[in-house]
Amino acid sequence: MSALNRTRLAEIRGVGRMLFDASSGVVDVVERMHRTVQERPGPFGKPVLAATRGLTGQIYRGIRGGMQLFGRGLDVSIGSVEGMLPEGSSTPRREIFASILNGIYGDHLARTGNPLAIKMCLRHGGAAFDLAGSATLQSARPGKKLLVLVHGLCMSDQQWMRDGRGHGSALAEELDYVPLYLRYNSGLPIAENGRQFASLLDQLMDHWPQPLDELVILGHSMGGLVARSACALAADEGHRWLNSLTRLVFLGTPHCGAPLERAGHGLDFLLDVTPYSAPFTRLGKARSAGIKDLRLGTITSASHRFVPLPTDVACYTMGASLASRRRTLGDRLLGDGFVPLHSALGRGPDKAHTLRFAQERQWIGYKMGHLELLNRPEVYAQLRAWLGEKDPPA
Repeated sequence: MSALNRTRLAEIRGVGRMLFDASSGVVDVVERMHRTVQERPGPFGKPVLAATRGLTGQIYRGIRGGMQLFGRGLDVSIGSVEGMLPEGSSTPRREIFASILNGIYGDHLARTGNPLAIKMCLRHGGAAFDLAGSATLQSARPGKKLLVLVHGLCMSDQQWMRDGRGHGSALAEELDYVPLYLRYNSGLPIAENGRQFASLLDQLMDHWPQPLDELVILGHSMGGLVARSACALAADEGHRWLNSLTRLVFLGTPHCGAPLERAGHGLDFLLDVTPYSAPFTRLGKARSAGIKDLRLGTITSASHRFVPLPTDVACYTMGASLASRRRTLGDRLLGDGFVPLHSALGRGPDKAHTLRFAQERQWIGYKMGHLELLNRPEVYAQLRAWLGEKDPPA
């Protein structure tokens, strides 16, 4: 068992907060169900929103109040001890757990100040990259070709390496890129992560010791949407780093949305049909804002705004299909198990909502799943071919 340190205790405190928050949510669901049974509405009437009254209401309020008082007391007690302990480090397993938790409930974690909420940062060699630290810069051997890799929903920067293969490290070795990995709370709205990423890239450009010949962003799944969001904001607000961006590459990015989140949205609708099931929509709707944004591939705070690819940047996209060969129905229904092929290729419902990738900058992998895009050798071969091009026209 690892020695108790400040980092470990903060993780314990964060899990404790989550448990109390979840317990309070369950009490709310039970109370609404209780009130619905008392009111006995019609099977297709409006949901009952009022709290229970009288002695019953007092009991529910007492339960919630007692839980909150105990939870706050425990949180304060642990917090007072936390500052006395030495600083520690997390483990890869706990970081992956935190990444999954942030993907599902990350907006709630950030809103409530939970210690488990991930703060956006760049990493190199598995450690946080200190933008102002000369020693950190020196360890990264800063060159003129910079590659920033952006992970997907519920994932972390460590998961770019799978089965001993990693696109970032291989491109660094063969094409002399300096790879930096973004770590972020994937449960936040994509537009918010895009805003933070754009700001972070500006800071990176301020501290990079020499002018860049190339800045390449490689985004997997949601990471591609975060990259597009950052580019849209940078164009609107005149961020300097966008002038250095030469290539933007997407791996399995749901540009036109993901059907799994649409299924979750549909379930919410069905549960809301009758007041007797409506209380349970609270549990379904607890999924993060980041997950909800995947339904339509929303990348700005103006949810219905169509955002084209950035100008003067060479943009490439890769999609995958579990099918063994091109089949229209299979590609649309199965895709890579998470993202339909037409969505990964940016093909919207009409020309006005289609991303204009040049045909030679589209690639499809068959008999391939969503996560396999991170480590399949044929994916890397295509990445190397694209990034090995000299001065590609935008």
